[in-house]
Amino acid sequence: MVIKEYPFYLKATVILFGLILLVYILYMLGNILVPFSFAILFAILLNPLCSRLQRKLPRLVSVIITLLIAITLIGSILYFLIAQVAQFGQEVPVLKLKFDALIDGTEHWVLLNFNIAIHSQVSFLRDALNSSQALLGKTLNTVLGAINVIFIIPVYVFLMLFYKTLILNFVYEVFSEEHSHHVAEILKQTKTAIQSYVVGLLIEMIIVSMMNATALLILGVKYALLLGFVGGMLNMLPYIGGIIAILLPIMIATVTKDGYSTQFGIVIAYMVIQFIDNNIIFPRFVSVKVQINSLISVIVVLLGNALWGISGMFLSIPFIAVLKIIFDRVDGLKPWGKLFGDSVPVRHMGQVWVRRKKRVVEMVRQGDYL
Repeated sequence: MVIKEYPFYLKATVILFGLILLVYILYMLGNILVPFSFAILFAILLNPLCSRLQRKLPRLVSVIITLLIAITLIGSILYFLIAQVAQFGQEVPVLKLKFDALIDGTEHWVLLNFNIAIHSQVSFLRDALNSSQALLGKTLNTVLGAINVIFIIPVYVFLMLFYKTLILNFVYEVFSEEHSHHVAEILKQTKTAIQSYVVGLLIEMIIVSMMNATALLILGVKYALLLGFVGGMLNMLPYIGGIIAILLPIMIATVTKDGYSTQFGIVIAYMVIQFIDNNIIFPRFVSVKVQINSLISVIVVLLGNALWGISGMFLSIPFIAVLKIIFDRVDGLKPWGKLFGDSVPVRHMGQVWVRRKKRVVEMVRQGDYL
């Protein structure tokens, strides 16, 4: 049987159209797929505890106990955050007065040094405020959506853990029996990679939060525990979270302290913390678990943000890690797996082919090539 070979431009068009359709579906179904994706991560993370409990308890009881433990831990963290935010809210009026005084002083300083009229500055601030209100409304919708997700994810996790055997049997039966060992290997490595990545992120968050809070306490910044923990959570966003986290303590220090020495100390402290995180903590606990190079990581994080916002930024790295595991085991996709990985070859294939061609030409000249 002769297999018809289609031209490259036709195959490229079909692939591009398929990618566009896939991205469109992912975008339109984001409200369903985002909580479902997070539920998969939590289910894989909680699976070892659930499996250990099932050795002595029925499946239903094991799943319920596992969920109760997870909800208790997350609830304790939320209670700490709510208590800190409530304490912060009591001093909002005082902070507002200081912030207004700071703005007035800044306006007069700009007027004296740059000769920009105050009404022009007010117009500029009004436009910025209108943009900020739109951003605030968008953020509020995101928060409300996150609250809604909080109630959906436990249901997904419960059902995934309860029907784990059914789901795994379905995955094995979809593929032919001759590929079952490849499927088993991919599932095992996917589970290990996701568990290691999430656990590594949690460890990184705890260490960075402690270092942030310690630095802010030493510098005498108010709400050091809250700001340190928020900075640790923002640091979980790949590559850009640490930059965003530094703005909050600088703003608080600006309205609560005189001068700018504290802000300078915050910048220095956070730069040191980021250096330690990027060179010691992240490579030790996170990067070694998910071997994706930095170029691909930055690209997929930005694409995840464009597709699903902050949730997409967090989900992008586990998603691309799973793709790499699959690509490494499919012959036609192995080049993509190498592209995603962090192993850098000594020389590229073009150099190898040129040297091989030169060697063949030399052998022909010497009469040694048959």
